[in-house]
Formats: sequence, structure tokens, C-alpha cells
Amino acid sequence: MKSVVLDTNILLDIFVFNDERAINLKRVILDGSIRVIASQKTLEEFADVLSRPLFKLNEEAQRIILAQWQSIAQHFDDAHLTPAPWRCKDADDQIFLDLAYQLRPAILISKDKAVLQIANQAAREHILITSEYDAFTLES
Repeated sequence: MKSVVLDTNILLDIFVFNDERAINLKRVILDGSIRVIASQKTLEEFADVLSRPLFKLNEEAQRIILAQWQSIAQHFDDAHLTPAPWRCKDADDQIFLDLAYQLRPAILISKDKAVLQIANQAAREHILITSEYDAFTLES
């Protein structure tokens, strides 16, 4: 089973916006059908984004969302992370590339253009970077 890394914008679609495009992904995450991985740095990035006024989430709502994601995702220690050979234009997103690189073969689901631009390079390292919410179905 390939590891699946979810960028913050995908997590927002799942846990904050309940985006209908992410319904199948949310279902397989919640029922444990796929192996989703997070690290401390990805959790910190998600917590930072959740706290932004744009989302109008009070501290309790932020805590609940973050706790739910932490309880679902398997945790990888950032101290053991091998950096990816590519640099993302958005430094905040580099951790997702590094995590996918470490876990290869892996799937990284993201809507971030700077991350998606690295997809061709990542494919050579057995990492599928895509904006497709149902990419987990391609892992067989």
C-alpha cells in the first residue's frame, strides 16, 4: 500500500469545507482504507493555517479538527526525513515534498501550483503528485 501525503489545502477541503469532491477521500481516510502520513512539521503547518482569521474557526474548533487529523494519520518523525532533491517555490510546502520523498513510493495530493509543478520530476522517484482527490484508487 502506497503512503498518501495530504497537503494542507486538501485537509481544509476535507475537515473545514466538507468539499463534495473530497467525499471519497474523507471516507477512506476515516475508515483506515489508505495509509495517510503526517509529520510534526505538517501538523504545525495545518495548525497555523487553521488559526488564520479567514477560516473563522474558534480555538475549540481548531483543536477538534487538528486532534481528529492527528488521530487518523500515521506519524513520521521529521528528524529522520531525507530532503527531496527538488525545492518548492513555496517554502511552507517543502515539508510535504520531503515527506513524500521519504515514503516513496507515495502519493502526494495537493492543489498548490508550486507543488504540482514538481510532479514530473517526482514521478521519476515513484511519487505521484496530483490534485485528484481519488488518486488513492490508482495505487494498485
